[in-house]
Amino acid sequence: MKKLITITGLLFSALLVLHACKHPLPEPPAGSGGGTGGTGGGTGGGPSAPPASCSPDTAYFVQQVLPILVSNCAFSGCHDVASARDGVVLTNYNTVMTTGGIRPGNPGGSDLYEMITETDPSERMPLGRTPLSASQIGTIRRWIQQGAKNNSCVNASCDSANVTFSGSVKPIIATKCQGCHSGAAPSGGINLSTHAGVLAKVSDGRLWGAINHSAGFQPMPRGGAKLSDCELTQFRKWIAAGAPNN
Repeated sequence: MKKLITITGLLFSALLVLHACKHPLPEPPAGSGGGTGGTGGGTGGGPSAPPASCSPDTAYFVQQVLPILVSNCAFSGCHDVASARDGVVLTNYNTVMTTGGIRPGNPGGSDLYEMITETDPSERMPLGRTPLSASQIGTIRRWIQQGAKNNSCVNASCDSANVTFSGSVKPIIATKCQGCHSGAAPSGGINLSTHAGVLAKVSDGRLWGAINHSAGFQPMPRGGAKLSDCELTQFRKWIAAGAPNN
């Protein structure tokens, strides 16, 4: 009997040691991240049709256009609800369409497109900030050309198995975060334009807390849809692996 108790005790101790050696993962996504990129967080009005699989030939308002506008334009002092500079609010589909001067099928005749392609730096939007990239401008142009629909899609190509900083994490940050968190005066003093900047926010727990909408953290992207479950899983795995610059 004594021998049995001793063996049981040793097994229990071994289990405790194994458990203590595990590298803890960030907590799983809180609630639903929308699965498809979501339509919450201020998309307004809901997509006009049920989400289909993403097509590389189509520009999607929920997954592509709105994140660009929210990150680069819809912040305090510019085109958020409270500021509404020049009467323009770019926080959801309804306000983009009603105040952004969008003419479906006609990018050149749309005020929003004209402002982001303005050649005069003193007039070009975002005013006083880094201009939108050619890719971002192209996405907005294609979206208007295709009818400026309130469309959404399911990103079936989201890979949560093979996660890297350059291929998985950085593109999400570039699209949904860097508009606010980059440049000479990044929002909150947080610059996410480099791996070192991102790593600093991983280390203090603020990045995961914000994108997972954890209690006590400012939900990010601010004013935009929560990251999809797949995107959150990509971040979670990358962080658990030590947030490498790979």
